[in-house]
Amino acid sequence: MSEEVYLRLREFLDKLPAGYPATPTGVEIRILKKMFTPEQAELAMKLREEPEEVGTIAARTGLDDAELGEMLEEMARKGCIFRVHDGEKRRYQAFQFIVGLYEFQLNNIDREYAEMLEQYIPYLGLSMLPIKTKQLRVIPLESSIEAGSAVATYNRVRDLVEQQVVISVQQCICRKEQGLLGHPCDRPQEVCLCFGDFARFYIDNGLGRRISVEEALGVLDLAEESALVLCPTNSQKIEAICCCCPCCCPNLKGAKLMPRPADFVHSYYQAKIDSDLCSGCALCMDRCQMDAIRELDDAWEVVEGRCIGCGLCVSECPTSAISMVAKPGMEAPPRDFHETIHRIGAERGLP
Repeated sequence: MSEEVYLRLREFLDKLPAGYPATPTGVEIRILKKMFTPEQAELAMKLREEPEEVGTIAARTGLDDAELGEMLEEMARKGCIFRVHDGEKRRYQAFQFIVGLYEFQLNNIDREYAEMLEQYIPYLGLSMLPIKTKQLRVIPLESSIEAGSAVATYNRVRDLVEQQVVISVQQCICRKEQGLLGHPCDRPQEVCLCFGDFARFYIDNGLGRRISVEEALGVLDLAEESALVLCPTNSQKIEAICCCCPCCCPNLKGAKLMPRPADFVHSYYQAKIDSDLCSGCALCMDRCQMDAIRELDDAWEVVEGRCIGCGLCVSECPTSAISMVAKPGMEAPPRDFHETIHRIGAERGLP
């Protein structure tokens, strides 16, 4: 009976936008067993993608209000479902695995869980390769964009952060996972930012701490200093910003292995080197996270298809030979993350 409920939960999660595909090894079922009790698995499948109050869920399922409320709150604290606040009321919903339940395991992840995730994430990544809309995108460093240039608001990262009211910062789960696997990363750990409902969830669950706008801008400064790539949610209203490195982040790690990383990472910019200004110092090559810069006749050039538009090279160039150039014909991202994941679901053919 317990095995069967996890198989059904796997199918349920696979019908959420980001999917949860089956594998030949069954590692995806072992992950669910580590996260959910059989009773929690059954309850998760009774929830909807939209947040609902306990009373609404109780009326629809016939469950007792008080008992249901306790179970839902326990599951939210375990990161098995998502909780949002509507004033003093709490509402609960089913949530996808990535971006979602995986990241919510920040306090629960151990060596066993990390090993299972390392096995499973490639299957999940392959299942999403054909999907046009990405959950995350790369946004250029503010210092890499020329002052006064016509840059859309959704590509000005500091402006986006300055609009936020509730902000949290937490440890990067990717770096924590790699550390558990014996591959520690020497870059800063506490650099992942969340905003709004996501921030409230992280703060309430003790996954992160609340910070001010000024502290959040300081995190962006630290990310630039540490050559981390800024990856916000792929939406005009950002919900989170991951500060990523290609040694730990599955998205960047996978993209770097491809001949053309730019085809797999959503970005609005690419770097351009002015050969007349280039001194050949090679600092840009050291900063580039995608091996997108190579030497050419005592100067340097950007390799076609490898630049993901992060701007790390621009901020270190001593002769201002590198600039960020907007890609032509790029459409604005979805309004918010809710719209982003619904687009993904539609592209997967989900109802």
